[in-house]
Amino acid sequence: MKIAILSDVHGHWPALQATAEHIHTWRPDVVIVNGDIVNRGPKPAECWAFVRQQMADSGWLATRGNHEDYVVQYLPGYSADDPHDLSRWTFEQMETAALTHLAALPLSHTIHHPQGGEVRVIHASMRGTKYGIWHHSPDDEVRSQIAPAPAVFVTGHTHFPFVRQLDETLIINAGATGTLCDHGDTRATYAQLVWQSGRWSAEIVRVPYDRAQTERDYHQSGILEQVPIAQLVFAEWQTSWPVLAAWGRNERWRGREKEVGTAVAAAEFLAQLDLPALQTLARQFWATEKSIST
Repeated sequence: MKIAILSDVHGHWPALQATAEHIHTWRPDVVIVNGDIVNRGPKPAECWAFVRQQMADSGWLATRGNHEDYVVQYLPGYSADDPHDLSRWTFEQMETAALTHLAALPLSHTIHHPQGGEVRVIHASMRGTKYGIWHHSPDDEVRSQIAPAPAVFVTGHTHFPFVRQLDETLIINAGATGTLCDHGDTRATYAQLVWQSGRWSAEIVRVPYDRAQTERDYHQSGILEQVPIAQLVFAEWQTSWPVLAAWGRNERWRGREKEVGTAVAAAEFLAQLDLPALQTLARQFWATEKSIST
């Protein structure tokens, strides 16, 4: 049995196209898109339309991530809370019918293999869509996040790919198709999971894609001008380092944002950010990051 899992597309259309083509060539039995299909990136409507079409035509499955929740909160009957307006911008790019289908996505999918047991796919962890699992998360913490432990637990959310064995569970983080945070490697990632010779094995696959077109998408969509914090999202996409998370968890810059506003504070932050500084911020972020990310 062959299962392909991609996650965290975040509205990056060329990356999704290239990853889907690679998956099609591999010919898996099951394809699962594990949350955060939309938001942050410049082409949310196109990405969700494509995934919906694949669900209808090819039997793809999809889960709901925290960014789907952020976007659909603007539908009638929900309570919206987004201080940076990224989610509102995404909401305004999408039709109501598409958003309604997005809101109806399940939180998880489970596949039961007759010999291989349970494969559970969920955007972050059993604790919720914002509580991710890291490659360095303590064993006891991870046990609580995957309980009851399946044979295979597939996650995403952190934008950092890994394969990890814990007790009897194979844990896979598929990384991110859209905005990877992996020490400067800007290729899209997805996970290939295979049952063969009586065991599960997994591999992280890296896929190059048209980044020049993606950059044009950022500039042509209006997101960089209309949403000030999108400048940080764009920098994160450009560098494959956790720019937005490092900025948001730094007390100095949170205070500066309150003083001068997001646009000015973000511009100042990026102006002083060279690669060594970015690497230092990223290491500080990873050292303190436990189970929650945005």
